[in-house]
Amino acid sequence: MTAVLSPLAARYATADVVIPPEPDGVTRAMPIVLRLERPPAPRTPVLEAAAAAALALCLDPRAEPGGEWHDGVTTWVASRIRKIARRARGAHWEAVQELPGVTWSVDLGRGADGSDLGTAEARALLPGPVDDVPRAVSRLQIGGTDLDPDDPGPPPPGMPVIWVNAGLHMTVGKAAAQVGHASMLYAAAHGLTEVPAFAVRDAGPDRWAELTAAVERGEAVPVRDGGFTEVAPGTTTCIAR
Repeated sequence: MTAVLSPLAARYATADVVIPPEPDGVTRAMPIVLRLERPPAPRTPVLEAAAAAALALCLDPRAEPGGEWHDGVTTWVASRIRKIARRARGAHWEAVQELPGVTWSVDLGRGADGSDLGTAEARALLPGPVDDVPRAVSRLQIGGTDLDPDDPGPPPPGMPVIWVNAGLHMTVGKAAAQVGHASMLYAAAHGLTEVPAFAVRDAGPDRWAELTAAVERGEAVPVRDGGFTEVAPGTTTCIAR
């Protein structure tokens, strides 16, 4: 396991999560920028890109000891792994490519006519104080746009799946932050040093009950939300398996 993620494995091993406060009193977050052009990519691949981007930043060599990102990432991981998703397109999307971070793309495949459908993209930026973000980020909207539910079909065999609690009806921004938590926790629990291809799928009541039982058996990794937005503190938003 990468040293950056090692604190997460023990912290989220049980339901009685005790998250230490920020050591210097500064609230930090990882900005995740979702590329939502007109028309936007479908919801599921956007979330898959967000999940992978968040983990990719943590596993980047620049986040390892001696790397230029190490102090910023480890200070953030040591407290709450808070994330704030924003949306961008066009010139605003290009502007955030100049900031320290990692962009992840998910191939959308081809249409019925054989045309290339392009990619879904998200960029995870270096975590920092929530009240001191670069202008290129602060001007991006956090809410105001959502993506319609899509039908991606069953996840490919053998691929880790991040299941989103469909009963919560989270916005795409909230869900993007939660799947980013899930990818990091899954990697910490399984000792990953590389980013796998994650599938993201919604879980209805029956599936969610099965996943909750798997968490109790130690066979799946839950995300329990801090309750800052949309859901109550301690709500399980995602389960990775």
